[in-house]
Amino acid sequence: MGKLTVLALRAVLVALLAGSLFVQTVMVPLLAADLEDLGPESAHLRIPLLVIVFLGVVTVQVVAVCVWRLVTMVRHNTVFSHAAFRYVHIVIGTFVAAALLVFALAVLLAPGEAVAPGIVLLLCGGSLAVFGVALIVLVLRMLLAQAVARDAEARRMHAELEEVI
Repeated sequence: MGKLTVLALRAVLVALLAGSLFVQTVMVPLLAADLEDLGPESAHLRIPLLVIVFLGVVTVQVVAVCVWRLVTMVRHNTVFSHAAFRYVHIVIGTFVAAALLVFALAVLLAPGEAVAPGIVLLLCGGSLAVFGVALIVLVLRMLLAQAVARDAEARRMHAELEEVI
């Protein structure tokens, strides 16, 4: 991976983390203040909505930190090791959690007339899409496992060859 690519990815990750911190510290409290104006028929939605939004931002932060660590491993040529699996597993779990959060939001908004059924359906589709990303990362994890196995085999064969020579 080239230096410019790594630099660009890290700039995006920094912007993403900074934006997510802004959302957590400024936007979530503003959303909480706006939700206080809900009528009595929707007041029970306030806390669950805030929790889902806050945890959704946390999932973005966790994925950004794990991707940062994996990019660092790529730069140090250590990504084809078992240490990389820890971060990949966290990313997969985080995407599954994010999919569940989006689905929980859809379930929370489904009853009543406050939100159109089409919006709930879009949220369910979004949940499915996020879960699909988790499955894609799982497939990439399998490719990483194959690469780690081949790298270990190449090292073993290289060591045997050095003994012969």
